[in-house]
Amino acid sequence: MPRTMRVTTRNASFQQWQALLTNRTKRTRAGEFLVQGVRPLTLAVENGWEIRALIYPDRRSLSAWARSMLDSVDAQPVAMAPELVDELADKEGAELIGVVGMPEQTLAEINDPRLLVVVLDRPSTPGNIGTVVRSADAFGASAVVVAGHAADPYDPKAVRASTGSLFALPVVHADSTGEVLDQVASWRSAGLPVELVATDEHGSVDVADYDLTGPRVLLIGNETTGLSAGWREAADVTVRIPITGAASSLNAATAATVVLYEAVRQRHQGMRPASS
Repeated sequence: MPRTMRVTTRNASFQQWQALLTNRTKRTRAGEFLVQGVRPLTLAVENGWEIRALIYPDRRSLSAWARSMLDSVDAQPVAMAPELVDELADKEGAELIGVVGMPEQTLAEINDPRLLVVVLDRPSTPGNIGTVVRSADAFGASAVVVAGHAADPYDPKAVRASTGSLFALPVVHADSTGEVLDQVASWRSAGLPVELVATDEHGSVDVADYDLTGPRVLLIGNETTGLSAGWREAADVTVRIPITGAASSLNAATAATVVLYEAVRQRHQGMRPASS
């Protein structure tokens, strides 16, 4: 195990880690981000993510879990002044912060005969990304794709909203619609009958009446502008979620969760809607 680093002032190391909280460019350049919490850090370790450093408050009593992490994980231990740890964690009493390396995940690595992928088109809210990742994990999706100019899935708000699910399934960034469509074409050429299922309040069929049991890529639009024209044209079908009351539409993360639930319901029950 590396020798313990001690940080007692806002030195260069502290400033670098602090920048990871607010500066996406610095996160990307460093290839790392900060993670805190028992479940997220535990899942990161269990799923083989690179833990580069574990920051803990010097001279503060630690839980058995925190001590176990420090003893068992091959990472740089950093004993930091407690007030600085609290500053990084944005709360009092924080006991462990992980500096976690970003993996290189690509669409080509997604290989699942029961393919169920969620594509988020230009999501602007980190919390929505994290919530969708959490739902995708809960309902057995193969991956989440963040497409286009979008918020960062490694933003602290996204990481927190995922409650650790970020570490349990692939979350891939695609620069463009074409990048995703090229991979869909590759899946199809390999014999996988993938369908692109868009969601929109003006869809042609209710989501419960469309067959989601086969390989599917679910398209979820931007929170404000919805799906781009490119995605609308590429979709094989557009489904709607029936809603009542005064609400005119659903939050993007909520819509994704509803469609994921319907997909897993159909798959578990072996049901094919009559209209399929």
